[in-house]
Amino acid sequence: MSITWLIFEILGTVAFAFSGAGVGLYRRMDIFGITVLAVMTGVGGGMIRDVLCGITPPTALTHPDSLLVSIGTALVVSFLYPFFRIPKRGKILISFLYHISDTIGLAAFTVTGVLTAFYTWPAYHYVLPAMLGLITAVGGGIIRDMMARRMPVVLYMDVYAIASVAGGLLMCILHGRMSLSLVSWIAFSFVLFLRVAAIHFGWQLYHPHRRMRR
Repeated sequence: MSITWLIFEILGTVAFAFSGAGVGLYRRMDIFGITVLAVMTGVGGGMIRDVLCGITPPTALTHPDSLLVSIGTALVVSFLYPFFRIPKRGKILISFLYHISDTIGLAAFTVTGVLTAFYTWPAYHYVLPAMLGLITAVGGGIIRDMMARRMPVVLYMDVYAIASVAGGLLMCILHGRMSLSLVSWIAFSFVLFLRVAAIHFGWQLYHPHRRMRR
């Protein structure tokens, strides 16, 4: 894989591992539970992607850099947390940090998923790369939320999975028109913009239950 892929893989792993550790702290888990959530969030989506691509054993097991980064992130968060306790009024800050890390992970893993498709099956366009980007981006979060016994955010968080799909399709459109590294950074920034804008402006998808209440 290229340096670009490696950069986004590590960036996404750290961001998602941090969000997984944050959920573990919120659920008052011990250090093992926090580490499990961090690892599953950090490498879960990539492992699903690799299995679908026929890359077995998954890269996270044969080259465990991402696995070790996830464990390290969980340990750092766990040991530093007692020294940075935030008062009840600081819940907004905690929510902000969670959304930022989750958004960075979503954008970075969208890129790595699409890049994996480009490297593995260069003849396929649009559907395969975009779907691999989506699976890589949301797979770890789904595992995290199911293990924490809560509804996966991808099922109710507005403009979440859609942002990943849009970023993946943008990469497919720009692929071949400019360098792959530039395409990757453009798509990464695009997904970030969509998620941050959706959070700030409250963008929402069509919701049948909200319509029924009227």
